[in-house]
Amino acid sequence: MPIAVYILGLAIFAQGTSELMLAGLLPEMADDLSVSIPAAGLLISAFAVGMLIGAPVLAVVTLRWPRRTALLVFLAIFALTHVAGALTPNYDVLLVTRVLGAFVYAGFWAVAAVTAVGLVPRNSRAKAMSVVAGGLTIATIVGLPAGTVIGQHLGWRAAFWTVAALSILAMAGVLGTIPGGAPDPESAPRLREEIRAMANPRLWLSYATTALVTAAILVIFSYFAPLLTEATGLRPGAIPGVLALYGVGSLIGITLGGRTADATPFRTLSVGITGLVVLSAALALWAGTPVVAIGTIFLLGGFGFAVNPALNARVFSLAGQAPTFATAINFSAFNVGITIGPWLGGLAIDAGAGYPELGWIAAALGLVALGTVILAALLPVRPLQPAGPVHPSVVPAGPPPDPDVT
Repeated sequence: MPIAVYILGLAIFAQGTSELMLAGLLPEMADDLSVSIPAAGLLISAFAVGMLIGAPVLAVVTLRWPRRTALLVFLAIFALTHVAGALTPNYDVLLVTRVLGAFVYAGFWAVAAVTAVGLVPRNSRAKAMSVVAGGLTIATIVGLPAGTVIGQHLGWRAAFWTVAALSILAMAGVLGTIPGGAPDPESAPRLREEIRAMANPRLWLSYATTALVTAAILVIFSYFAPLLTEATGLRPGAIPGVLALYGVGSLIGITLGGRTADATPFRTLSVGITGLVVLSAALALWAGTPVVAIGTIFLLGGFGFAVNPALNARVFSLAGQAPTFATAINFSAFNVGITIGPWLGGLAIDAGAGYPELGWIAAALGLVALGTVILAALLPVRPLQPAGPVHPSVVPAGPPPDPDVT
């Protein structure tokens, strides 16, 4: 695996830490900014909105830019938003920096994904994506608790300075490892071809799978803390350890999924989503038994994240030789799931459901996601016929695509 792919994973780790760490810093931020905790919580929602919009917009804007230039610009803006956030005493200014930071973070995701698969053979696409996306998994294991500790001991602004420094470090890595140079005008990606690739119905089924699986994971993950204390009976001090265990399971899952998704994408999706459904139901039934609940949460991380490489790799195969815009929409689909999952969980809790019952919602979402996978497998394969010249950075060397994912 080229070192550049790991550098892209490092950049995702830096930015993903910012995405996650506010969950542990809300009381300190609310007190320092003289706002309520719910108002501080809007900073998390603002980040999600920025990501939802940023990926497709920036994918189009930077379509003909050199990949390295786009990545460096995104990282630079991301670092500057955190410097501004660390310096401002104004809540409204901080809110704007969160939206802008998330906007370019989403653009980085989209360009980084296309760059990563362009650096490896076709039969290593999912493995490359597991390395890049693994940066976010490590952010869950390391970045989230580290950002919380830094914020609690040195102030939340110190956590923002740390993210800015990590982003600058990632910029140095991108500059040293990602090939530069302007694309050939005759072979650069064209918006018309990118939009034409979106006409594939299996691609939209893939987006639906992405959103549904993500929502199924988040409807439980968002409420792990109260579930563990109120339903399972654990002490609050035990929650970080359980979350870290979930993160370890996620890292194992995304690593294994990256090794199987290229050869057997539909099997990887089917096994992973089926495991997610079964484990969600198990948590609904036995959340009150600590050993079972903790073991189930560990496995949920594993099965939930094992499908991630396949979800990403399928989009590249289905979009053929015009994957940039299609990939950006897929990242928006992830953020649709991130938005819908907690919202559905909140509706259920407000309606009087207990935290264990969220497992049934996750299981139902997983079953619908499994249906989209089965339907996609049954649809006829549409031959990939490029409409014009193709940029060489998105045509990996290797054997023809597996018919399972085209």
